[in-house]
Amino acid sequence: MFYYLLKYVLLGPLLRLFFRPRIEGLDNVPASGPAIVAGNHLSFSDHFLMPAMLKRRITFLAKAEYFTGPGIKGRLTAAFFRSAGQIPVDRSGKDAGQAAIREGLGVLRKGELLGIYPEGTRSHDGRLYKGKVGVAVMALKAGVPVVPCAMIGTFEAQPPGKVVPNVHPVVIRFGKPLDFSRYAGMENEKAILRAVTDEIMYAILTLSEQEYVDQYAAVVKAEETASKGERERRFPRAPLG
Repeated sequence: MFYYLLKYVLLGPLLRLFFRPRIEGLDNVPASGPAIVAGNHLSFSDHFLMPAMLKRRITFLAKAEYFTGPGIKGRLTAAFFRSAGQIPVDRSGKDAGQAAIREGLGVLRKGELLGIYPEGTRSHDGRLYKGKVGVAVMALKAGVPVVPCAMIGTFEAQPPGKVVPNVHPVVIRFGKPLDFSRYAGMENEKAILRAVTDEIMYAILTLSEQEYVDQYAAVVKAEETASKGERERRFPRAPLG
């Protein structure tokens, strides 16, 4: 109930007015039945823009931190994500990936749309990074199509760290569904999972026209953060005055 109130009354009209998104290829999203929508992830705004523009309800696997934040802001954020039907996933620990897969398969078994960002985290610099194979596991186990999606302009509208978005045009582009039925029963083959994931990421890349980095985003971000910390340690800023 609250999901549709947000989409059609509270949040959806505001997003359309503010971002004026242009939607391309919406007919590529199946009108019924289970499917995965796999997209790039450039901004916090992605969580709201894509669901608001889709005709069908879509459930995303959201990081658990959105549900556990402190203070009033944290409680409001958690209430929003729960009311919108989003599922918290703990991304820490060795079993995090399996938990996400179980939750995702549960959504697909109900015949619903599942939204996922194969990169596993937001891009910190606007580039597209290597996808994690969880999306391939779910696609093969559930036997469902994968619809690639590209969010274009959301990085400029709300880059990392920016709370209030800029007014910036946004394009949401959906590609033709990818069929992986030829790999049925091969969801435990590492080479197959990598090939399926790379095909999905290539489809997203074709739609988004981003620069591609064949490394995981979280790894690159950690390396850059460590490198910055090392530079600051070796060359500390002189005190003013």
